[in-house]
Amino acid sequence: MNNDDFRIWSRRAADWGADYRETLRERPVRAGAQPGDIAAMLAPWPPEAPEPMEAIFADFERDIVPGMTHWQHPRFFAYFPANAAPASVVAEYLVSAMAAQCMLWQTSPAATELETRVIDWLRQALGLPEEFSGVIQDSASSATLSAVLVMRERALEWAGNRAGLSGLPRLRIYASDQVHTSIDRAIWVSGVGEENLVRIPTGGRWRSMQPAALEAAIEADRAAGFLPAGVIASVGGTSVGGTDDVAGVAAVAARQGLYLHVDAAWAGSAMICPEFRHFWLGVEQADSVVFNPHKWLGAQFDCSVHFIRDPESLVRTLAIKPEYLRTHGKDGIVNYSEWTVPLGRRFRALKLWFLLRAHGLEGLRLMIRNHVRWSENLASRIAEVPGFEIVTEPMLSLFTFRHQAFDEQQVDEHNLALLQAINDDGRIYLTQTRVDGRVAIRFQVGQFDACEADVETAFEVITGIAARLATGGD
Repeated sequence: MNNDDFRIWSRRAADWGADYRETLRERPVRAGAQPGDIAAMLAPWPPEAPEPMEAIFADFERDIVPGMTHWQHPRFFAYFPANAAPASVVAEYLVSAMAAQCMLWQTSPAATELETRVIDWLRQALGLPEEFSGVIQDSASSATLSAVLVMRERALEWAGNRAGLSGLPRLRIYASDQVHTSIDRAIWVSGVGEENLVRIPTGGRWRSMQPAALEAAIEADRAAGFLPAGVIASVGGTSVGGTDDVAGVAAVAARQGLYLHVDAAWAGSAMICPEFRHFWLGVEQADSVVFNPHKWLGAQFDCSVHFIRDPESLVRTLAIKPEYLRTHGKDGIVNYSEWTVPLGRRFRALKLWFLLRAHGLEGLRLMIRNHVRWSENLASRIAEVPGFEIVTEPMLSLFTFRHQAFDEQQVDEHNLALLQAINDDGRIYLTQTRVDGRVAIRFQVGQFDACEADVETAFEVITGIAARLATGGD
């Protein structure tokens, strides 16, 4: 592809992207493909000769797009969103065109210095104190793994990386049963081991970890010869929005000398609105905090912000400095590859810079406030419809509900059938969870371009399909 062709196809791709976004409401949210459908349309061998871009692009539109679930669809109410505000997409075009590897300050000074600045913009926007600095990770999973590795190394007095874990005390890390499964993976990958992730009982509306139970578990483990290393608190857990008493947990962690990491991957974005900050009261006492601007703030995936109180501990845990990665003759620089597990780093700060400048904090606050209000209103309306119950009340824009079945023993099967029928309908997309062992259907508003009419459509779809199933309709 020569430069003229590159220009033509870049414009074609940009036009396709704009047309795609403009027509999303006309498409079913979830892909209708069955397993193997897409693979059956793909050549089983690699091409020996070059093919024309016209043919490649045509195959993309015919074979690939119909098999995609549309995460930018305004009626994507499943999981949590993976947003991509248009301003951040434009920034990603530029990042892709430059294709810089931003591992060190010297490999792209602007990338490093812009990252430092936008991290501080976000720190201010969330109301975090000045002593926090940070780094952009690919996802909250990487940030949590980094935090667990720091917990491990601090507790072992920095012996883990050097000597391995064999023969060293068994570490313990504490969390509730509401944390994301990325915490389990971090425990596995770090070598701490699943048996050493201690689940603390939860209670109350927000399914919070109980600080007294946490402290009792830590003290019991010390007495049994274990080495407590850290605590992971949840703010807005994936299942039903489980949110810990961060201040209470932080007080226990401080008394016990443990590292505290706060996982606010989804809900953290809402903290740009001061009225929601009570959900993480005490967060300023944490050692690290993670939130994902790609979930609810509008930054294109992937983009996770990892705030750290003591970056020296993180660098001491992760940094490897061979001669070929040293920057000579420069003082006061930051090499963010020393703050992350991967050495290679994309220029993720640019999309945050574009996003924050294009919308401003007020524009982003309005979006989040609308999503919360629309979700609360929908929960209230569903609760008034005979046959429905609200299982967990709204936590910001997330709540769960359930529909009654004729046979009480078939409630789970009935709600899974309702969910399947809703998703097969195509107008909206929802997911399920389990609450106290029973199936419940999750609903959350978070897509960047959603409007109140989209939530009204959700009400019509949910109640209409439930009524049809209740009367035996297909």
